[in-house]
Amino acid sequence: MTHDYKRNGTTTLFAALSTLDGTVISRCEQRHRHVEWLDFLRQINRETPPDKSLHLICDNYATHKHPKVKEWLAKHPRFHVHFTPTSASWLNMVEWFFSDITTQRLRNGVFHSVPELTAAIKEYIAAHNRNPKPFVWAAKAHDTLAKVIRANRNLSSKQNEALH
Repeated sequence: MTHDYKRNGTTTLFAALSTLDGTVISRCEQRHRHVEWLDFLRQINRETPPDKSLHLICDNYATHKHPKVKEWLAKHPRFHVHFTPTSASWLNMVEWFFSDITTQRLRNGVFHSVPELTAAIKEYIAAHNRNPKPFVWAAKAHDTLAKVIRANRNLSSKQNEALH
């Protein structure tokens, strides 16, 4: 950002990535409360085949666990919600999509209004969905787990050093 940077507003992007084919269901909202999350869940319900079980990978944001959300999910048993551990957003494939849209479209963009920003997001997702590609995890599970174990050891030793 430069000294004359002016923020012209923000939007919340809700996105559901199909790991089977790489398509994205999305919506932009002004806020990220349980009300908007429920609207997005209803959209996913409408836009996916009704005979399919849906596994949603979510972070531990309180909105995703709100009592009204739990009540709605109980009435829609095809939805199976899984929560990523704290500090493990990289386990959620939609985070890779968020990284792509940020680096390829948003980071260097100039948006004079929230509607302009939202239009850019929608255009990017529409282009993405015209030629979607499923994410293929190339890392071996053993290597990934080894890195997690090393990282935990390093973090633990640094925390212990700070205490002594």
